Amino acid sequence: MARPAFDTLRALAIASQATGFILIITLETLMGDAARPWQGWTLAAMVTAALWIALVRLYRRNKARKAMARRLADDDGDVD
Repeated sequence: MARPAFDTLRALAIASQATGFILIITLETLMGDAARPWQGWTLAAMVTAALWIALVRLYRRNKARKAMARRLADDDGDVD
């Protein structure tokens, strides 16, 4: 069975979320209640990063599907 290729986008998504949660916890530890606005901005950045990664993944998947459809169409046209 073939081993799947390393998924860079998945690794980036996991790393960005883990970094965000660590930052939120660290802010709470260091600043107490004063950390609330910073935690909100951190959460907003995490959501933005997740949406961006999802859009890139969707774009790449659709691009690969179109390329596969073109190859299949070209292969069908070559048959005599």
